[in-house]
Amino acid sequence: MELTIKNYIAGSRPEVTKPIPEFYAFLKEDGIRRLVSRHYDLLSQSIIKQLFPPTVEGLEMAKVHSADFMIQICGGPMYYHQHRGQPMMVKRHAPFTITAQARLVWLSCYKQALQELDLPQEILLSFWNYIQVFSAWMVNTESN
Repeated sequence: MELTIKNYIAGSRPEVTKPIPEFYAFLKEDGIRRLVSRHYDLLSQSIIKQLFPPTVEGLEMAKVHSADFMIQICGGPMYYHQHRGQPMMVKRHAPFTITAQARLVWLSCYKQALQELDLPQEILLSFWNYIQVFSAWMVNTESN
């Protein structure tokens, strides 16, 4: 199945729909952690690697935080809330320069990581649709 990346519309705040509970039920905590880890490994080799921690330790901690968030958003335990407080992801990403182009790279890395999994189409699309909207909310800088 082809996962298409929808264009970012400047200033848009599309409605967010969380992934269906079957995503968490299918991958479970360990599977989501592996998915997030793979995504970060791809990001660390991408043209936006400067947006992520440069050290192995820093990148591993970022993976934990991101996986905790994704586990929580997909219906698993409230790890992110317990360890980091309210998600407030737009505010947490505000210090970083996130352009529409950076969003495309971020999504492309997730696309690759997701396509390496054997997920039923409905489950895959529910997560894909969520991260497309989530990523649009994180764009905070106009591209040159």
